[in-house]
Amino acid sequence: MMKKPFVFLLIFSFSLVFTPLYAQTSSKFNIVLDAGHGGEDSGNTGNGYSEKDIALKIVLKMGELLSSYDDINVIYTRDKDVFIPLHKRAQIANDSKADLFVSVHCNAHSSDAYGAETFVLGLHRNKDNLDIAMKENSVIKLEDDYEVKYDGFDPESPESYIVFSLMQEEFLDQSILLADFVQKQFTGVLNRKDRKVKQAGFLVLRETYMPSVLVETGFLTNKAEGRFLNSKKGQEKMSNAIIDGLINYKNIINLTSVDAQVAGMNVNQQDLVEDKEGISFKVQIAASSNNLEPKPYNFNKLSPISKLKKGKVYKYFYGEAKNYLDAKNLKDKAKANSYKGAFIVAFDENNEMISIKEALNYTSK
Repeated sequence: MMKKPFVFLLIFSFSLVFTPLYAQTSSKFNIVLDAGHGGEDSGNTGNGYSEKDIALKIVLKMGELLSSYDDINVIYTRDKDVFIPLHKRAQIANDSKADLFVSVHCNAHSSDAYGAETFVLGLHRNKDNLDIAMKENSVIKLEDDYEVKYDGFDPESPESYIVFSLMQEEFLDQSILLADFVQKQFTGVLNRKDRKVKQAGFLVLRETYMPSVLVETGFLTNKAEGRFLNSKKGQEKMSNAIIDGLINYKNIINLTSVDAQVAGMNVNQQDLVEDKEGISFKVQIAASSNNLEPKPYNFNKLSPISKLKKGKVYKYFYGEAKNYLDAKNLKDKAKANSYKGAFIVAFDENNEMISIKEALNYTSK
């Protein structure tokens, strides 16, 4: 059974003090976005919806949003309706020296199943996981000489999947951490049914040499969920949720240099990731003598917005978080939305503004 995300995060975060999780190879954080299926491989078509089209729309929206971050570089395995073999998707990621690989899909089932789940490479734990892996891997039969390219792998043979138990697990911990962050956004923010972080033998993940996940955003065979995923609003929500998970992962592996605001402070890294009782963090994006309505249309569509009057000046804040890591995510989003001077502020249980250092060492009264 997989470790619970919260327990795993606490254990894992202590290890960050001693060793970096993944050494970046360039000044930018490279993220490869992989829209599942494409071209003659339509994926599943539950309720008449098209998995290949929905996956591509979600990925393109993710790429559009991520490209606004100054320190992120986006690479697509496909940005149009074309067929890309699974091994070439991994090759694109490896050749680009990616820091992350994220493959986006939509699920299907003969029942009325629904919910989101995130997979990492590993030995399938039950028949459902095996069935999903078999379904996604079956696309290799569209390739010429697939038996040679994939070393005799048969996507329909359970015995072929035993090899995944022997695969190198160099990036497994990082992949699980990434998957936990993505899954947390699906369930904690979007209130999607939690189908957990799981392990299974996906070929597209097998040959990537970086933390990698495969996201099943939901079931097209479920009428309500299929309608949601096929809608522009649903695709935008899923895109934002996945991005927030990725940014949280990116920030936590760089905690030693997470922000100039905490540089030089005598603060434990654990204090940056744990919720602080009685403390809230917000991102100040503007200060003005103008009294503006705290509405998205006044602040480049950012929401929620709050304001506080200090003397004759109104201060405007974006979002609210219970820990510094989540606040860093909010600040990154604000900066990506043209608020380059955005910075994190903290409030105590009496809603009084306090310093970041006081907040990180705060003990509730």
